[in-house]
Amino acid sequence: MPSYLGIDYGTKRIGLAWANELAIALPIGSIAGIELNRCWEELDGVVKERSIDEFVVGYPIHMGGEVGVRAREVDQFIGSLSARFNLKVHRVDERLTSVAAEESMSKKVRNKKGRKKPDGRIDATAASLILRDFLNGGFGKNE
Repeated sequence: MPSYLGIDYGTKRIGLAWANELAIALPIGSIAGIELNRCWEELDGVVKERSIDEFVVGYPIHMGGEVGVRAREVDQFIGSLSARFNLKVHRVDERLTSVAAEESMSKKVRNKKGRKKPDGRIDATAASLILRDFLNGGFGKNE
C-alpha cells in the first residue's frame, strides 16, 4: 500500500496527515501556507521523511456542488504540487471537514478566554479526516 500525505490546504496554514500500509490517518501537524514560500521546502522534507507516494487534498466544493473561488485556488496549489513532486494527487470533497475538525478539537484548543488557539492542530485534524474519508472509500472522491 502506498504512503499517503493528506492535505488541508490553506493560504495561512496547510494541515497535514499521514497514512501508510496500516491505512490509519494520523495528523502530523501543519506548515505555513502557500503565502509563505517556505511551505514548499517544508513539504519537500515531509515527502522525503515519510516516503510519500500519493497526495490526498481536500477539495472545497460548495454545499450545492459548485466549484468556487476557493476550489480554484486549490486547483492551482494541486498544479504546483504535481509539477514539483510528480506524484499522484487525489481530490476529496471536504465539505464540512473543517467544521468536524473544530468540533472534535473544540475543548482541546481553547485558551483561558475561550478563544481558539491558532496552532495548526485543527488544520492537521481536518487533513486526517480528509485522508480517512479517502482511505475508507471516500465520499465525493474525484481524481
